[in-house]
Amino acid sequence: MRRVFGIILLIVGTMNSYAQNISADRNPAVAGSFYPADKDTLMVNLKELFSDCVKTNSDLQVRALISPHAGYVFSGKIAASAFASIKNPEGYKNIFIIGSSHVMAFPGASIYNTGDFITPIGKVKVNTEIANKLKENKVFDYPVTAHLREHSIEVQLPFIQYIFKNGISIIPIIIGTDNTSTISRIAEALKPYFIPENLFVISSDFSHYPSYKNAVDVDRRTADAIISKRSETFLTTLSNNESKDIKNLATSMCGWTSGLTLLYLAEKDPDLVFKKICYNNSGDSRYGNKDEVVGYNAIILEEKGKSIKSPSISDEVRFTSEESQKLIAIARNSIKSLLYEKKTLKIDPETLPAIFRRNLGAFVTLKLNGALRGCIGRFNPPDPLYEVVSQMAAASAFEDNRFQLLSKEEFAKIEIEISVLSPLRRVGSEKEIVLGKHGIYIKKGFLSGTMLPQVATENHWTLEEFLGYTSRDKAGLGWNGWKDAELYIYEAVILEEK
Repeated sequence: MRRVFGIILLIVGTMNSYAQNISADRNPAVAGSFYPADKDTLMVNLKELFSDCVKTNSDLQVRALISPHAGYVFSGKIAASAFASIKNPEGYKNIFIIGSSHVMAFPGASIYNTGDFITPIGKVKVNTEIANKLKENKVFDYPVTAHLREHSIEVQLPFIQYIFKNGISIIPIIIGTDNTSTISRIAEALKPYFIPENLFVISSDFSHYPSYKNAVDVDRRTADAIISKRSETFLTTLSNNESKDIKNLATSMCGWTSGLTLLYLAEKDPDLVFKKICYNNSGDSRYGNKDEVVGYNAIILEEKGKSIKSPSISDEVRFTSEESQKLIAIARNSIKSLLYEKKTLKIDPETLPAIFRRNLGAFVTLKLNGALRGCIGRFNPPDPLYEVVSQMAAASAFEDNRFQLLSKEEFAKIEIEISVLSPLRRVGSEKEIVLGKHGIYIKKGFLSGTMLPQVATENHWTLEEFLGYTSRDKAGLGWNGWKDAELYIYEAVILEEK
């Protein structure tokens, strides 16, 4: 049974070594081998993987996913397919990443709680409050040294950074035991955190080292057992795979203990359902052979009946008619103060609605006889909305180098439009852009440009035209320059002057 139930481990040190402790961020251990160590190269690699991955049309809430952790040249497309199932990254507060140890054995689980994780893209914050709380349970009371050379969590992080553009906290957990009773205790301790606002990521490859054909059969049986959502079926399937004495089969699923943890969490909830997204194995890669392969499945756990849509800024940023006109008045008075008094408008924030004091980006557009007369804005500002609107109104009137300075005669005739913006969100493909809903921001090197959502609608553009005009006329990259540039989308709440 050890061939199936034993995790592929390198037993290192003694129990005394587990007592070691450190206080530092966890630096990359496999950057440059499992995935690119250069940030720009890694981002290009991720963009390609997400552009080419399998995408599900489901709009159900994703509660968990199973993603492989091999080198990206072998399993990257499958991992991207798992993460691409997430339609509302803004809807999660934390990600619990669970992997089974490849490095050392210990009779429980280890949570990294002494710092954050570092990748070539940057820092991934660990929620130490939750980590410390869990470590009060003895089943998690094992030192963070188990994480230092372990790759199963690290390999997931760039995918998380790519999807969760604005950052998210993680709780990294490594399981060091194959005792099913202990794994049940781990799941029981995690149960209070197994809620919709927390995403669970199970890091695991599937079969190790059978032939291509045998891998396909074994991996299908193992995946089907997970889809059954029954822990006993899963354990029985692993045992049956072992009993078949398949040549070179070392394990049906290297992270089976992590997968079992998820089954223990999910199996009694009738509203949760597993779904297979896609499969391949290392023999499908041009770098692999078909004699001895490793299998990879992308599987998600959805909440049945809980349909979600990507949150719209209009769902959480709303203005009454009075608030809308008051914000427009701030824009107009900011221009008037500079035009007539040569001084910056002074605003008392205590007199303003709470929504004006939120840190929100905005563009202020000036129109004269229906034609554009100025438009400047800011994304993701550290300043409150009322300050952004005041500053951008003045900039649109006097700093837009496409036009002369606004005159007093023109001021009396201009119409003001304010676009209050959601944060920028990077996308892996232009297919994610919805005309009329999304504005686009294109960036390559020092060049960048944007067009607001309403521009495409007003001009009756196709998606290709929207991208082409923005790329050529705003970013200076040429009509097709967007194809190898960074693409971002955002939404806007439009406020118009009455």
